Amino acid sequence: MPFITLGFGTPVSFLYAAVHRRSLGLGGTAAGYGAGTAAVLMMLQSGNPFFIVFGSFVMLLLWIAGTGHAFAVRSSVFPREIPRSVLNEHAIEVAKYRRTLREQARALASEDPALARELRIGRPDVPRTYDDGGLVDVNHVPRAIIEALPGMTPDIADRIVRRRAQTGGFVSVEEMAVDADVPPDVLPQLADFTIFLR
Repeated sequence: MPFITLGFGTPVSFLYAAVHRRSLGLGGTAAGYGAGTAAVLMMLQSGNPFFIVFGSFVMLLLWIAGTGHAFAVRSSVFPREIPRSVLNEHAIEVAKYRRTLREQARALASEDPALARELRIGRPDVPRTYDDGGLVDVNHVPRAIIEALPGMTPDIADRIVRRRAQTGGFVSVEEMAVDADVPPDVLPQLADFTIFLR
């Protein structure tokens, strides 16, 4: 708009942007361009040759400055939305990456259980630097974390914690399912996120 209107539409453009973004800064900019445009119109209508020449020069400056300024703030006033498909693809990539991290952490725990305990694999309840992709060590985490697992209910979590205290822990999700009476339909959801360190 500032370009098409030779700069005379600049105040309106920035006023619209100020209202759209609820920005006092853009409102002040609109007022500044408005004052400059009003001054140019007054100089052009004065009849004085000096003021006419000077006003034309200022009008040219306002046109160029307003156009450049409008293009500069356009992306912040009207940010481009990321297409939903791109966001979905990113979410899929992140989920696959987290799954890979869990697989790597399981392999490490299988090869070197002591190192896995030192890295605190499966322990989101304690400070750590190793990213295990969201694994939960059912044998050691607090009850609240077990209850947050997919498909888990308070009753199932209570049974798991109670049985864990009696037996000293589980060796697999299948053993946990049998000992703590975990419904079979919950097992596939648990299998991807659980690990059992002794």
